[in-house]
Amino acid sequence: MWESFLMAVALMLILEGMLPFLSPQTWREAFRKLIEINDNQIRFIGLTSMLIGLMILLLVN
Repeated sequence: MWESFLMAVALMLILEGMLPFLSPQTWREAFRKLIEINDNQIRFIGLTSMLIGLMILLLVN
């Protein structure tokens, strides 16, 4: 189980690092816009992201 978890974390880090590596200016603008939204919107984005991840996990299993 730890091996699968570490592989998932590694894949997440690879995917998260692609945008800043390929287009730092776009990443900077996206980050700047993210700072401007309020806490409830950030929570909604986090919840939506978790639910999508959960659905993908359930589909794969």
